[in-house]
Amino acid sequence: MRAMSAEGFSGYKDLKLVDIPKPPVSDGRVLVRITAAGVTPLEHTILSGGYPRAKAPLVLGGEGAGVVEEGGGTAFPVGSRVMFTGPYGVSENGTYSEWLAVRKENLCLIPDNIEDLSAAGVPVAYLTAQMTLSFAGFAKGKTVLSPAIGGSVGNAVTQIAKAQGAKHAISTTTNHSKAQQARSLGFDEVIDLSVEKLRDGVRRITEGYGADIVIDAMGGEILSESLGALSIGGSLTTLGYAAGRKTTIDVTDLIWKRASMKSFSLFSQPAEVWTTAWTVIFSLLQSGAVRPIVAKTFPLAEAADALRYLVEGRPFGRVVLTI
Repeated sequence: MRAMSAEGFSGYKDLKLVDIPKPPVSDGRVLVRITAAGVTPLEHTILSGGYPRAKAPLVLGGEGAGVVEEGGGTAFPVGSRVMFTGPYGVSENGTYSEWLAVRKENLCLIPDNIEDLSAAGVPVAYLTAQMTLSFAGFAKGKTVLSPAIGGSVGNAVTQIAKAQGAKHAISTTTNHSKAQQARSLGFDEVIDLSVEKLRDGVRRITEGYGADIVIDAMGGEILSESLGALSIGGSLTTLGYAAGRKTTIDVTDLIWKRASMKSFSLFSQPAEVWTTAWTVIFSLLQSGAVRPIVAKTFPLAEAADALRYLVEGRPFGRVVLTI
């Protein structure tokens, strides 16, 4: 079968189209014919040598969508459309391929109203969004801030929070044209950081109250600014570093507001947490309350270009490979 394999970890040039054996199906695994694969910043980190535990050669890709061909049992009959994520593309071969043997517990059925292309970019972002909101104590009427409306997590958190009754579901962008695009898509609480500071924008939208919950996938200065936007007793969850791994914070943003800060890792969560989150996400997708946004698609053989576009082009929405 065709697959895009990282033959080394020194950059885009190491990503090669190869022919490897179709994976066998063993107990607890389901053979899925991949139709689309989400492209995420983690693949760029691995390909650039930033994840030392990865071993080459390695087929990249941590999330995807496809059709069950074997081993799904009654829960996932042959022909079922499924989406999934897991350790794929990190500790074992991933979704940049034509077939993958997926752990049954990682699978979720795709609602009939969602295309495979859209579903391929759902798992990581939307599971992360739902779980972090739940852990942060989200409830109807809370105010949520998740920076980077064009990014996967920022967009997913904003949509899910709004769909579940947030008083305010706030995000940001550093690009004026993206701010306009966001508003045209119905995101009416996006702070344009090219004309307004993050803290000022949150104060304006909330009439001085602040954000009860911040879910930050950016890191860097955005994390520091987001801490300053918290309400009294608010919490910030950090889970990414697209804007930088290091930052400097003002500790009084935590102390004086009796606020808290914690981290999150998707793949360390127990199975029951995944099951609960998938149930919520499936329902929101099926009802149309949330809608995945795909910015651009690339064929499998152009996976390096897809990664470059994601990292350097910083598009509004997901980048997806068609298999």
